[in-house]
Amino acid sequence: MKNQGPEGEGTFRAPLGSASRGRIVLVGGASHLIVGSDPAMNDLYRARFQEPVPEVRSERSTVTVRYPRLRSSDSACPEHPGEVVVNARVPWRIEFGGGVSRLATDLNGLEVDSFRVEGGASRVELRLPKPSGIVPVRVLGGASNVAIYRPEGVAARLRVSGGVTNLSFDGQQFGVAGGEMSLQSTHYESASDRYDITITGGANNLSVNSSGTHPDHPVCAGGPWI
Repeated sequence: MKNQGPEGEGTFRAPLGSASRGRIVLVGGASHLIVGSDPAMNDLYRARFQEPVPEVRSERSTVTVRYPRLRSSDSACPEHPGEVVVNARVPWRIEFGGGVSRLATDLNGLEVDSFRVEGGASRVELRLPKPSGIVPVRVLGGASNVAIYRPEGVAARLRVSGGVTNLSFDGQQFGVAGGEMSLQSTHYESASDRYDITITGGANNLSVNSSGTHPDHPVCAGGPWI
């Protein structure tokens, strides 16, 4: 079912109803996107997009955002500015297919079941909430200029395959490392609530730190969506 809000073209929403969990899938190459959460709203989600507006459909508790294929004449301006807000009263699975670029997420107060990107990530800032259980975070297909933040005291493990350059993990700095690398917080194994982060396809300028940490290599000046 395609849901369009009363504001007209480019705005979407669906009622929360009896949904106990949520899932959002963004396919086709999301770009210039802000994702957040709101515990006060009565909708399952709300979204707004500038041209070209993607197709947005919801079926039960799953929201699918499908970005249009660009014509060759549009290749010089491949931007799809938008904002998505999900209801923080239910847990969410967040998935990107076809890659993502210039993404800013602030998921504070949300229960995240999983976060997954297929097709690579570029210029991404991901601010995670406190985890419940072992929460997987997956970026498949490479990561460039990606910063992942989690609350202070939350344990995390990072595994990178395909090599990495310019890595910051919990205050440790690494220049160049080939093959596979695995790092974890000192209390990772004993923590019941933790993040399991996996990057495949290599990484460049990757930061995995606690909130408030400022890496030596910021994602991008002025925010990742500019």
